[in-house]
Amino acid sequence: MRLINTQNFIIQEFFESDIPRHAILSHTWAPKGATYQDWLYKIKAKSGYAKIIATYFQARQNKLDWIWVDTNCIDKTNSAELSKAINSMFRWYKEASVYYVYLADIPSASIDQCKETGSIFRNSR
Repeated sequence: MRLINTQNFIIQEFFESDIPRHAILSHTWAPKGATYQDWLYKIKAKSGYAKIIATYFQARQNKLDWIWVDTNCIDKTNSAELSKAINSMFRWYKEASVYYVYLADIPSASIDQCKETGSIFRNSR
């Protein structure tokens, strides 16, 4: 499992017995989202980069040194790696310290607005 260090943004690989406390970002994939290759080559112009930075800051606030974002920590060009990751995801989510959810189609809203019947939050994809 690869994780992104919240101190220096470097991706590091961990074996199952050595995985540290970490946060996971749950999000929808976007056509122009940042990929593993983009992260390695420090391409920051992609639209998905902002949600990763927001995850980084939230994890730091929660005193977590590591984050996992599927689009950045899995090399989807490697079919064997992708298959192994898909088969491991349930366990990875189960063992995470915290989950952050990014809803791309929802603007910032108060908790009360989200609870309203017919709210955009309730209709989010």
